[in-house]
Amino acid sequence: MTTLLDVVLFLPIGLFLLVLLIPREMGETVRIFSTIVSIIVFLVSLGLVFNFNFGADGYQYVTQFQWVQDPNIQYKIGLDGLSIWLVLLTTFVTPIAILISWKAIDTRLKEFHAYILLLEFCLIGIFVSIDLFQYYVFWELSLVPLSFMIGIWGHHRRIYAAVKYFVYTLTGSVMMLAAILYLYNRVGSFDYQVILGQISSGALRFTTLEENLLFWAFFIAFAFKTPLFPFHTWLPDAHVEAPTAGSVDLAALMLKVGTYSMIRFCLPLFPNAAREFAPLILTVSVIGIIYGAFVSLVQPNMKKLVAYSSVSHMGLVVVGIFSLTQQGLDGAVFLMLAHGISTGALFIFVGFLTDRKDSLEIKDYGGLVHSAPALSAVFMMFVLASVGLPLMANFVGEFLALQGAVEANFPIGVAAATTLVFSACYMLWLYQRVFFGPEPKELQQEIYEMQPREWGAMLPMVAVLLWLGIYSQTFMPAISHQNAAILRMMNANRELQVSNPPLATPILPAAVSMPPEVPVAR
Repeated sequence: MTTLLDVVLFLPIGLFLLVLLIPREMGETVRIFSTIVSIIVFLVSLGLVFNFNFGADGYQYVTQFQWVQDPNIQYKIGLDGLSIWLVLLTTFVTPIAILISWKAIDTRLKEFHAYILLLEFCLIGIFVSIDLFQYYVFWELSLVPLSFMIGIWGHHRRIYAAVKYFVYTLTGSVMMLAAILYLYNRVGSFDYQVILGQISSGALRFTTLEENLLFWAFFIAFAFKTPLFPFHTWLPDAHVEAPTAGSVDLAALMLKVGTYSMIRFCLPLFPNAAREFAPLILTVSVIGIIYGAFVSLVQPNMKKLVAYSSVSHMGLVVVGIFSLTQQGLDGAVFLMLAHGISTGALFIFVGFLTDRKDSLEIKDYGGLVHSAPALSAVFMMFVLASVGLPLMANFVGEFLALQGAVEANFPIGVAAATTLVFSACYMLWLYQRVFFGPEPKELQQEIYEMQPREWGAMLPMVAVLLWLGIYSQTFMPAISHQNAAILRMMNANRELQVSNPPLATPILPAAVSMPPEVPVAR
């Protein structure tokens, strides 16, 4: 039975094929058609929210049928509280990425817009796949469009950046593939729900060594994609060389694939390993937070500065995840959404500036508040959001992630909180150098105010930024419900479960009462 989720998944790939049929010389038609159809995909995806039962457990909009008999591979997709907002984020950002490219991209327009739609298809597929083999196909396929976007429409070192991005992420993926095949050999199915059910029931048990190796095989693949320090070195090159739309898709969407997958797979499938290695991962994440902030402080290139800020912010997301607390997980997921909007918008504004003056160097700008006051004001909103100003989207996610970190490990929480100070330092200093101070005379002719097309791209992002910050309860119930279910699964899968439970529960004398339940320390 086909559901609305099938429509949302396959609309982009169908439109991808239609774009390829448009004659190459009809560049303006490609632009208009791609923008309109991507907006239609977003509007259709809103139906997923209107018909979603936020109080129900498990997957909704499930479609399942046999894809391959041997091995046992299924087409199986579904949506839950963890993935629904990430699907909406994907369909929301895609038309904006297309709209901001109208002036920046003027060659091979058909191929460029086709790759954006293909990437949207792959990302939605990752977030909704329940079959692990299908998930892996979408995971690997997503490398292709973004690599071509960087390699064809990027800047001077675009081939180097594209190859580096492809090789780094593929390296981690190979280990994950080996782990997926191992799970299939043990269970006889790639179905995530079947594997999880067997682990929860005790039908599938791992030795400590097995679980640790499987955990790291999955986690390293996700760490490369996030990217978590020290697997981050491909990210600055990819951002700097990518076109603006590529940077937006990379920062707003692609990085979320890694952290989403950590929550989806690492925690419920390998709970004992997640608990055992959580202190190590928290420590490395805090190092990444501080490292990313310090490197951002000394960057002369705007894109590199925002790229390294993503290393810092995504480190905080991982801290929230591996705090293994309700608040930490809720904050991590919320921060993923907020980071997608705020940092995606920062890359868009950097693109606006390079459209006007072909330079990414901070020293080439100054005093833009005089020639482009509206652009300066809207840019400031996203800078403040990235800093974590209350009433902005990032504040809610950062507060909850840090609350979870402090609850799990106080020193780690305090160290992670330094991101609030450091982000204010490098972001506000960037803003001061670019928008204040003396304005070079040549900039007065080159820098102009925001155009209607640019307003059309940014006003929806401003609206979502404020909505996330002020009305966070619109999004939080679904996130909290699913995270609570994941934590319950982790507790159910504790290694302390006995293999052969007693046949009967001993009957206590009437005069003896049960002692109160003692909470288990994390």
